[in-house]
Amino acid sequence: MKSLSQYLRQPHPEACSCSVCWSRRELANSVPSPSTVCPHCLPAEVLQVDGRWVCRPVSRCAKHTPPRRPPKYWHVVYDSGKPTPYVPIYEPFELE
Repeated sequence: MKSLSQYLRQPHPEACSCSVCWSRRELANSVPSPSTVCPHCLPAEVLQVDGRWVCRPVSRCAKHTPPRRPPKYWHVVYDSGKPTPYVPIYEPFELE
């Protein structure tokens, strides 16, 4: 009987169809994301300055700055009319 250590870290064959090899091939063929930021935008950074950690927030250009409010349609909720009050029935009944 073979031990588990003999199977770990074994190289994959050339035409391997496992999910790991498939993911590697797809990532190698993929194009950069269209949502990558422009050169004027700066990502957030965490730096160590004089032994203290300093966080620099995201800096976005005017084109990529999100609006302060969501789009107008988000405040609209389906209005089904007046609410129907809940009236509990304490006595069992039978349909006739």
